[in-house]
Amino acid sequence: MGNKKRYYKAFIENNGLLNEIEVGRKVGLDENETMKIVSQLLQEHKIKYMEHKASNYSLTKKCKKRNKIR
Repeated sequence: MGNKKRYYKAFIENNGLLNEIEVGRKVGLDENETMKIVSQLLQEHKIKYMEHKASNYSLTKKCKKRNKIR
């Protein structure tokens, strides 16, 4: 699923400056597709519901650590 990977990468780079819907629009997704991807990332424990700047979601600490190594 290429959309999920693109969204997740954009979400990491965004660092809470835009909300989750705007990040989706940035990568060319509509609101419904964005929310499906957000729910999948929540189930995979890659993100968690927590207000972070403009976004309602934040990366989990495990993901932040792993992505800094890359």
